Amino acid sequence: MVFVLTVDQRGSRSMTDLVPELLNILNRRPRRTGLLRKFERTAGDEVQGILSEARATIDVIVELLRADTWYVGLGVGEVTQPLPRSTRAGSGDAFVFAREAVNRAKSSPHHVNVVGSDAHCAEQVETVLWLMASVLRRRSERGWAVADLLAEGLTRREIGVKLGISQSAVTQRAQAAGVAEEQRGRALAAELLDAGATA
Repeated sequence: MVFVLTVDQRGSRSMTDLVPELLNILNRRPRRTGLLRKFERTAGDEVQGILSEARATIDVIVELLRADTWYVGLGVGEVTQPLPRSTRAGSGDAFVFAREAVNRAKSSPHHVNVVGSDAHCAEQVETVLWLMASVLRRRSERGWAVADLLAEGLTRREIGVKLGISQSAVTQRAQAAGVAEEQRGRALAAELLDAGATA
């Protein structure tokens, strides 16, 4: 089983084309694990990528949720092997599921949906992603600053020095930003994806 992400720009008719910038963000990191085929524009303002690792998939989805300008569809299932060189040429259940998921995302409250061969597991992952989206949508710029530095591995003391605030202020911002909830949500979503993929 693999994870196919189909992502479509929201409000594309009234906004500039954000696809080139998104492709740079999603493909520029040579360290991104689990990327079987790089993200490519498939049609219009839509991109698609294929991943093999659950945690890497969740990390990409969180990046997309943070931008808050995309409909995100995740398909979990089999793909036709061998994979072609181009993502656009891929086929199989995971691609069909991803298409269904992104279409659902266009009418869902948090713009992210999951469809897979294990419908129960897909719904569980989707529920966690919706809860995470709700947390991320309320996060302030100050909260993101703390969350990003924590993700880089800095201690709260180091973050306080960097931002010119007290360590207790760092803790307060992290709590208000829901950093712990996000971290647990990422772990749980990835665990559920793995369980569904190996069931």
